[in-house]
Amino acid sequence: MAQGQPPAGFVRVFRSAVAASPEEVWAVVSTMDGVNAELGPWIRMTHPSHLRSLTDAPVVEGQVLFPSWLLAGGVLPIDRHALGLERVDPGVGFAEASTSWLQRRWRHQRRLTPLPGGGCLVADRLEVEPRVPIATPLVARIVTALFEHRHRRLRARFGDAGGHQAP
Repeated sequence: MAQGQPPAGFVRVFRSAVAASPEEVWAVVSTMDGVNAELGPWIRMTHPSHLRSLTDAPVVEGQVLFPSWLLAGGVLPIDRHALGLERVDPGVGFAEASTSWLQRRWRHQRRLTPLPGGGCLVADRLEVEPRVPIATPLVARIVTALFEHRHRRLRARFGDAGGHQAP
């Protein structure tokens, strides 16, 4: 990479208004079962059996919490993810800073914000830098499709409170 050039990566933001409180949503999305319900049936993430929730995890910035296989269709290994957490705010959100065999940088922030009149806004912000820069456009399309799928699954589970936005 030439001096002064930005890294070959991308940023995506996804937002969905759901008809459940931040606490109700957090009780699901902060668990590995909840993560896998969002990803399914396309992807499943493995995890240590003793870490079922983000609130069970010791947050040490810059440290890998656990390695995880990303399994296509729940069975075929497609990537090895080194999951790290920067912050976990129960009922509010988290910031993940991870790497994988395919991604030099994977930063995922999720925020739950109460909406006037009930429900909450689920907002995901991703910063991704693939290890192979030429793959960036393809990776961006895959990540966009996967997070659009995740947000459809969230709206189906919690009810659509009207209003969602993809990149």
